[in-house]
Amino acid sequence: MHSVKMKQVANLKCSVAVLIAIASVMILASTTSQAQHENVSARLVGTAAGTDAAPQVMIDNFVYSPVPLTVKAGTTVTGINPDDIPHTVDSAQGKFESAALDTDDKFEFRFTEAGEYPFYCRIHPKMTGKVIVQPQQLRKCSYLVLFPLTISAS
Repeated sequence: MHSVKMKQVANLKCSVAVLIAIASVMILASTTSQAQHENVSARLVGTAAGTDAAPQVMIDNFVYSPVPLTVKAGTTVTGINPDDIPHTVDSAQGKFESAALDTDDKFEFRFTEAGEYPFYCRIHPKMTGKVIVQPQQLRKCSYLVLFPLTISAS
């Protein structure tokens, strides 16, 4: 009977140690994730004033802006034409092609693969721009949790 209680105590100690290790990893991961999230807006390029706004390419006075626009893979970019003249947003590589965009019309395209995507206006071919798509960064987690664990079988 005494041996059974000792095994139960040893199992309980092991379970508590595992739970503490899991909780420690969860707390560390949550803290790191929050810190990374807070720094994301500082790394975005081509968004409105560095905010988390959706990336946009504005067409005004026969110019695309910003050029280049840099985004992460998986981002949807919106082309907006506030100009009085119709324009298009066409990939030089044949990846996307908008209809003629009249005043305040929009065109969206989701960039799923990393690379450089030059584009132009089909109506005004000298108007050019570029979207640079960076690969999605995989979050690397490397945690080493050390805790004393003594299991004795009596």
